[in-house]
Amino acid sequence: MDLEVVVLAAGAGTRMRSHWPKVLHTLGGRPILAHVLEAAQALEPSAIRVVIGHGAESVREAFAYAPVAFVEQPEQVGTGDAVRRAGPDFARSDWVMVLNGDVPLLCGETLQRWWGSLGESRAGLVLLTAHLDDPSGYGRILRESAGGIAGIREEKDASAAERGIGEVFTGILAARGPRLGPWLERLSDDNAQGEYYLTDIVAMAADEAGVAGFPLPDPAEALGINDRAQLAVAEAAFQRRAAQALMAGGVTLRDPARTAVYGTVHPAPDAVVDPGCQFEGEVELAEDVHIGPGCYLRDTRLGSGARIHGHSHLDGADVGPGAEVGPFARLRGESVLEEGARVGNFVETKKARLGKGVKANHLTYVGDAEVGPGANLGAGTITCNYDGHRKHKTTIGAGAFIGSAVQLVAPVTVGEGATIGAGSTISRDAPAHALTVCRSRQFTRSDWKRPEDREHRADHDQESGDRESEDRESGDKD
Repeated sequence: MDLEVVVLAAGAGTRMRSHWPKVLHTLGGRPILAHVLEAAQALEPSAIRVVIGHGAESVREAFAYAPVAFVEQPEQVGTGDAVRRAGPDFARSDWVMVLNGDVPLLCGETLQRWWGSLGESRAGLVLLTAHLDDPSGYGRILRESAGGIAGIREEKDASAAERGIGEVFTGILAARGPRLGPWLERLSDDNAQGEYYLTDIVAMAADEAGVAGFPLPDPAEALGINDRAQLAVAEAAFQRRAAQALMAGGVTLRDPARTAVYGTVHPAPDAVVDPGCQFEGEVELAEDVHIGPGCYLRDTRLGSGARIHGHSHLDGADVGPGAEVGPFARLRGESVLEEGARVGNFVETKKARLGKGVKANHLTYVGDAEVGPGANLGAGTITCNYDGHRKHKTTIGAGAFIGSAVQLVAPVTVGEGATIGAGSTISRDAPAHALTVCRSRQFTRSDWKRPEDREHRADHDQESGDRESEDRESGDKD
């Protein structure tokens, strides 16, 4: 069977109180619409058409990469009009599935099960339904006495009795392609809102082709987003789902409710994540890694047995097996720690490769650098990589020992096995297996007097003069 998908994403989302289109607000670190398109792509349809309106250009730009066709709805006059604009060649497809761009929790797996059931359906229209404890805002499913679906009543047009119905239309449906076009042409805007409701085709289908329902196993998948409060509810549901997926993959989350995933985390058995950690972009965990409390990881890979101590910030880092980071360390883009390397507290790296077993334990900055295996960088070591115009590289050979408070002024090379004395500023290459020291000569002056503050000295002199005057007046003598 051939399937075409239409995604409705034209609404202004006025209740969001935002200048951004509603579908560009983020859930789990990605635009709401991205989740819907991902679910749609799981069906491998012949085409995905996205109907846009409010903020159309922003939506086009945000999804320029996506294999979809955009259709513009200049005036938002109802969902029926939006779907009609996505035609009129629906007759070429066996089925047309209509998804809402603001329902991001619907899983691709659910859509695949639904799509699989359509091959057995005799109905001309199949609705995705859900039973909600609070159906507010949704169109209610109207059933015949025999149990079949007779229609949908939008909440704005529903009677008090109809509003008490708990079964709702999720806004998602599948219609046989050859029938959908004629139904859309017969829609009318004769209703309280003066809009063309897509739901009005249900009554037509009930008379002509039959209407069936496909109930969602998890009603949370039907959560729509119309305001910030609903976005927060959806975010919480997304995070619970993300935490469950990590734990199913073998990760121990010490506190799932305080683990935030705003991207994709690839789990591994026996990884441990302490409370308060946040993941963004693509994060890859290997077996037996341990991430301490309050860490931030973005686009980062952790090798087997790596240890990330608390409150460390890794963005674009590759941490090798058995390496250690932190606490309070920052690894920026293109930072690579090879096996067993150690980056300690208040150390920052950027575009740097630290070889096997390298140690940089305290208060150090390593940028645009290549550090050979077994090298040791003392506290306060800095690679001075920027001259105000260009970045330059520092190369430190294997087994080199860099003393504390050393500045390495790039471009510069420290040879293999070299030792750099503490407090040195190295601006020329330091030879291998030799001691290099560059600092001022220490000297002592025993006749030196510490200068006193002038105001303090003036006050002292005034106080002394006052005491002498008082002594003279009283007749006191030394």
